[in-house]
Amino acid sequence: PPKKKDIRDYNDADMARLLEQWEKDDDIEEGDLPEHKRPPAPIDFSKIDPGKPESILKLTKKGKTLMMFVTVSGNPTEKETEEITSLWQGGLFNANYDVQRFIVGSNRAIFMLRDGGYAWEIKDFLINQERCADVTLEGQVYPGKGADGSEKVKNKTKPEKAKKKKDAEKKSNGVKEDNRATNQREEL
Repeated sequence: PPKKKDIRDYNDADMARLLEQWEKDDDIEEGDLPEHKRPPAPIDFSKIDPGKPESILKLTKKGKTLMMFVTVSGNPTEKETEEITSLWQGGLFNANYDVQRFIVGSNRAIFMLRDGGYAWEIKDFLINQERCADVTLEGQVYPGKGADGSEKVKNKTKPEKAKKKKDAEKKSNGVKEDNRATNQREEL
């Protein structure tokens, strides 16, 4: 058993352990738990369409906080970006979507969703706005109505530095690694 200490001699670590012991015995409802301690929602595999990978993401993100980046087209000031994204947030609020908005640049904002299952519906709303250049969701960039010709590459993925390093290592090692299925089998 742990050595008994006078309560006046407790430090922060002792107080934290004491709080954990108290919370362990408490009956906390699932809704009150922080998101990382909640059990994941069960996934209904009958609703998954194998032809649409977005349907899998919708079900796995349901009930989890999700963030999406939105770029405003043109060359807006931060105040204009604030006004435009405020209108979009208001439209989403009127459609009963709980969205918080944070301005992160002169033409960029983050939309934070409490329930990531609605992210693709919100993305569809945003890309149909006149001043929306693009929406980035789960690493995928979706061009909006306001994108100019150079930005309208359908569903491109942002390049990652780590991926470039891996590709360089593969080429230098001469190892062929691919994600595609082939007709012939390679011996290991």
